Amino acid sequence: MDRKNLTSVSEFILEGLSTDPTMQILLFMAFFIIYTVTLLGNILIITIIKMDSHLHTPMYFFLSNLSFLEICYSSAIVPKTLEHFLTDRKTISFPECATQIYISLSLGETECLLLSVMAYDRYVAICHPLHYTVIMSKRMCFMMAGASWTGGFLMSLVDTAFTLRLPYCGPNEMNHFICEIPVLLRLACTDTRITELVVFVVAVVILLIPFLFILISYIRIIITVLSIRSAEGRYKVFSTCASHLLVVSLFYGIVMFMYMRPKSSHSQDQDKKISVFYLVITPMLNPMIYTLRNKQVKGALRKAALRKIFA
Repeated sequence: MDRKNLTSVSEFILEGLSTDPTMQILLFMAFFIIYTVTLLGNILIITIIKMDSHLHTPMYFFLSNLSFLEICYSSAIVPKTLEHFLTDRKTISFPECATQIYISLSLGETECLLLSVMAYDRYVAICHPLHYTVIMSKRMCFMMAGASWTGGFLMSLVDTAFTLRLPYCGPNEMNHFICEIPVLLRLACTDTRITELVVFVVAVVILLIPFLFILISYIRIIITVLSIRSAEGRYKVFSTCASHLLVVSLFYGIVMFMYMRPKSSHSQDQDKKISVFYLVITPMLNPMIYTLRNKQVKGALRKAALRKIFA
């Protein structure tokens, strides 16, 4: 087909999660509550880490980065979705769609890298405790966090550029509530196999390499923990990794299922439900996981509450 004769679409229509007006109101309320809890929970973690000097360590520095990322991640997705729950015509312009894809993809890829950096931090703390302060210096922490953010935003340029260079001439209806690459590619007016291959290769690089790094780190951690004679000592050491392991399991389990399964096994309705979990619910769960399973964070919260009461 001659690309010169193709008429580019200027906006996309999102079918959303439901067409039932009552269900849309219920979904609006649910998403609004989740978004509010996400913002408050992650802001609380960042604030507590900044206020409590005992939490001024590499582990909590990276955790504050993760919390800030979750705030940005939710804010790139949920406000537009909330707006669509209250309108009959759920449209998003091509530039808005492109921006949403790039930002959400960049933040997702940054999270992959941040989680691997956090695993390395736990590895050094447990396997090389005597050299921990030297290896994980303040300068090194800033460099590792900066590399994670830079790497995520640079890598996502590849996926985004290959996707947006394709012609989109109609139809312009997406069976989704946000713009995502797999959904957008279905609307392209040309062969998308090369772009799909590029997206898959980038997914392998940005997902599997950090995942393998995390896996190797935890294998070394487990070997070290098993060498500790005391059962209580083993539990105490490994408990510092529990929250991170749970977050990694949630994130990688869902994202790998979404982006790395064969195209033939994709179901649009199923993809929407999975997207709700990893785009909307997971950013809310992460601060809860780190708060409920972390004694130091809970202790800092109690101290902050007591200071507020007796101030």
